[in-house]
Amino acid sequence: MPLMKSWVTSANSATHPFPLNNLPYGVFSVDGDEPRCGVAIGDMILDMQAAEEAGLVQLTDMPLFDVPYWNDLMEQGPAVWTALRERLTSLLAEGAAEQDKVEPLLVPASTAELHMPFAVSEYTDFYAGKNHAFNVGTMFRGPENALPPNWLHIPIGYNGRASSVVVSGTDVRRPWGQLKGPNDDAPRWAPCARFDIELELGAIVGTSSEGPITVQQADDHIFGYVLLNDWSARDIQAWEYQPLGPFQAKATATSISPWIVTKPALHPFRCDTPEREVELLDHLKDCGPMLYDIDLEVTMAPEGKEPTTIARTNYKEMYYSAAQQLAHHSTSGCPMNAGDLLGSGTISGPTKESRGSLLELSWGGKEPLTLDTGEERSFIADGDTLTLKGAAKGKGYTIGFGDCTGTVLPALNDPFQR
Repeated sequence: MPLMKSWVTSANSATHPFPLNNLPYGVFSVDGDEPRCGVAIGDMILDMQAAEEAGLVQLTDMPLFDVPYWNDLMEQGPAVWTALRERLTSLLAEGAAEQDKVEPLLVPASTAELHMPFAVSEYTDFYAGKNHAFNVGTMFRGPENALPPNWLHIPIGYNGRASSVVVSGTDVRRPWGQLKGPNDDAPRWAPCARFDIELELGAIVGTSSEGPITVQQADDHIFGYVLLNDWSARDIQAWEYQPLGPFQAKATATSISPWIVTKPALHPFRCDTPEREVELLDHLKDCGPMLYDIDLEVTMAPEGKEPTTIARTNYKEMYYSAAQQLAHHSTSGCPMNAGDLLGSGTISGPTKESRGSLLELSWGGKEPLTLDTGEERSFIADGDTLTLKGAAKGKGYTIGFGDCTGTVLPALNDPFQR
């Protein structure tokens, strides 16, 4: 598919992340006004509440865009999702008959503050990247036992905290927790010293379900995708994770990019999951290309200094697709809700430069990174800004997500000191 031309001229650049081919969904405000739904097109944002009130977008008998989140649209289902995309395309395409009515409803993106694009119902994080799982397992158990026995059979995951999911640009406070090193006799109460990121893609469930669904149904239920940073306190995690897995180590924050990129925008970039080492059971078998060819990278910037790119990888490195993760999640009869967020798990490639976490990049702190500033990092220092970027490259156009960024603030003074 080539670049689709828009009368919004900034959308017609081959490198702009928001061409007419994309049309991602977000929530914005200007000058302290109430947040509202918007659609990114080039350097502008289309005010969806205003478009609906003007009668330019009417999808149901009830308003869908008088609220500051996209959940109401999600709950309408795929037919309405498709109708909206077709209507937006007709309004914003080059030569659109209603350009004069739409143009006053555009807001310069440079003047807007971005907010959470949807209300997160529940949050589940997976461990579904084979390179990451193998690297982490090798560090702790050796290469012979790197992958748990179940890993090649099911996408492993845990239920996280929806309440701590935040939008890009939100500062992240270094957490306190119980820490116990391998040579310590007892745990101690201290700020996390091994704070980390995980480069992930988040899938947003748009259609609710009450019982088990197939992989194909699961794919149909996915509304779109965001970049996702699963901030991780590695030293807290090392002490707490047995026997039930991550808890406080993952509860500090999970950052997402501000724009929901829909499945139709990503459709030209679909690709297959890798060849299976062990045949999956029927309910998890692949039923078509359900990964995406999306270039990803991570930058780190010390306070007041220029960023260094510390990792580059691609979403096609995943072992399990979001559809397989969602289908597996539903197998017990677990209800899935519109607005559920599924983290892919860390997306790492096969080379050192493509590892999606500092735990891997510094190999547990034994091989510190040297930034372009000359400083070394094994894990995140206070004041560091971490940024996730993602883009799919088409023929003369780019599908981008908007950056997913966060700056780490120092830990608070001991909150329990008397």
